[in-house]
Amino acid sequence: MAEIPFPKRKVSRAIAKEELALLETSYPDAVTALIYRNPFELLVAVILSAQCTDARVNLTTPALFAAYPNPKALASARLPDVERLIQSCGFFRTKAKNIVAAARALSERHAGRVPETREELEALPGVGRKTASVVLSVAFGEAAFAVDTHVFRVAHRLGLTTGTTPLAVERDVTALLPEAQWRHAHHWLILHGRAICKAPTPLCERCPVRSLCPSAPIVAKTKAARANRGAAGAGARRRVRSISKASKA
Repeated sequence: MAEIPFPKRKVSRAIAKEELALLETSYPDAVTALIYRNPFELLVAVILSAQCTDARVNLTTPALFAAYPNPKALASARLPDVERLIQSCGFFRTKAKNIVAAARALSERHAGRVPETREELEALPGVGRKTASVVLSVAFGEAAFAVDTHVFRVAHRLGLTTGTTPLAVERDVTALLPEAQWRHAHHWLILHGRAICKAPTPLCERCPVRSLCPSAPIVAKTKAARANRGAAGAGARRRVRSISKASKA
């Protein structure tokens, strides 16, 4: 399917809040799919999850944490050994450097504990705003909203934002919700993006927000245009085959 354009305007605040309420109802038990036992494991898992599925990370981390169960152990690890353990996650050389360097920073600056402030988290190697937001919201229950590719896509398709950066999207969406819901809303949007509002083809026929979503007619129009192009192409191919047969007769 051709890339589906985002709506050019935001929906009204009232509709946006109704959309979010429907997502809350649809995903009442939404939590992170990453498996972790403590803030250190969550931090490492989130770093590994960049451009990688949570399912793949969950298959990778058991062996990693068995070998390096705490920041001190990971801080002293040999990079080739870490690379071998996380190779299936993609970009494994960069990620290995980041998690070893982050573990070293935790050991040297924070007595082996994951800090609980955004400033300190974002000072760690390999930790940007999204990773810090996930750790703050999931591990520490703070009011933080993380914007990943799913959140960025779904927020635009629902007309909650027209922001061109993750920070702009974060500001638009959080302005629609009380702070107590920020850390939950991130998961509503992620789960919706994984289950229904997929890239590149959303499953609008199954969407609980379809009646309000400004992208539903855009998706329908895009699908119709693709079907018409497909039909035209098939017709052209049939005509070529007919001409070819006629020339051989």
